[in-house]
Amino acid sequence: MSGPRSRELFERARQLIPGGVNSPARAFGPVGGSPPFIRSGSGSGIVDADGRSYVDYVCSWGPLILGHADPGVVAAVNAATASGTSFGAPTEIEVTMAELITERIPSVEMVRMVNSGTEATMSAVRLARGVTGRKKIIKFEGCWHGHGDSFLVKAGSSALSQGVPDSPGVPEEIALLSVSVAYNDLEAVRRAADENAEDVAAVIVEPVAGNMGVVPPAPGFLEGLRDLCSDAGIVLIFDEVITGFRVAPGGAQELYGVMPDLTCLGKIIGGGFPVGAYGGRRELMQNVSPLGIKVSQAGTLSGNPVAMTAGCEMLKRLSDPEIYARIERSASALTGAMRQSIADGGYAACVQRVGSMFTLFFNAGPVRNGTDAAACDTKRFAVYFHAMQEEGVYIPPSQYESWFVSAAHTDEDIALTIAANERALAKAFA
Repeated sequence: MSGPRSRELFERARQLIPGGVNSPARAFGPVGGSPPFIRSGSGSGIVDADGRSYVDYVCSWGPLILGHADPGVVAAVNAATASGTSFGAPTEIEVTMAELITERIPSVEMVRMVNSGTEATMSAVRLARGVTGRKKIIKFEGCWHGHGDSFLVKAGSSALSQGVPDSPGVPEEIALLSVSVAYNDLEAVRRAADENAEDVAAVIVEPVAGNMGVVPPAPGFLEGLRDLCSDAGIVLIFDEVITGFRVAPGGAQELYGVMPDLTCLGKIIGGGFPVGAYGGRRELMQNVSPLGIKVSQAGTLSGNPVAMTAGCEMLKRLSDPEIYARIERSASALTGAMRQSIADGGYAACVQRVGSMFTLFFNAGPVRNGTDAAACDTKRFAVYFHAMQEEGVYIPPSQYESWFVSAAHTDEDIALTIAANERALAKAFA
């Protein structure tokens, strides 16, 4: 339960901000209660408005691989800010960022900076439609690609569904251009492509699902998507807003050895600042305005020098393989102990992890798609969530999100979390 100062701030916010939050992910609707308002962060920890400290596994929803207020990132940002915060004109740091991305992401030969992951995915789909002359996209139930109209479509009860708007304000005509199928179901994708032959411009997928909880791709799933798209002239888009630079230096495409045509990035390349990017093969990206067929995309603050500076500083630091090795050791130790607690208690739960991303599902598992995720016991999760918060461990306030481990998490943090998890599980299954 949040403290009195946080509750006061939440009541003030509710009068002026829809739901009292500027993103639904911050609301406590799935777990009940009101959110703590965060005052500061350092390393692996955050402090709320009431002075309560937590070990943080939200990490700003993924980008803080080095932890909060990393001294190197802070110093670089301070220096950049002193030189000016925005120009609406090209800067050298944008070129440096583009060089870092194209050096490390195997499939990206050219890249365009934007201001959010949503902008990146919307722009990538527009580009795919522009170059193919087709209108429809295939997406996956349980994958989140931002709040663009084309993505706010839910699947029906069958393996293949099409054209159901998932939000007021999304015209049915737009929803009809999105075909939603089950994640990890390659046959469903093939059927969707066959039934919409010559109409599908793109397949967009999280190569590791992170928005129904962490769900890894089944063996052969990403490879099958690559082959299908190549054969049908469909643009394959990897949404690596979460996984890019987190699960491996070159993202999930490096980890699994599958190259998309376009890649969407965000979060991490801003080092904690709002940012996004999309990029891919040169012959595709040369159609973005002002080049080629001039597929429109623009943004006054795109490539903001302060955000680019923060992201470049972090990406340069991530060239040290020991950072990934250290995070892997921490994540492995934590999730291994959590699995042991589940086994010892005989609990109907499972832990799924890819690199430094993981989810504790209140479901015996395995969780392979959105239908499996929806079968989780969210009431038990709510009990668990509040028990962890009382223990001083801050995790996402939803069963369907990823936890993130950073390089700043210490052995002491991991030990504290293991003990807290054991007690919280006992409460959830009491």
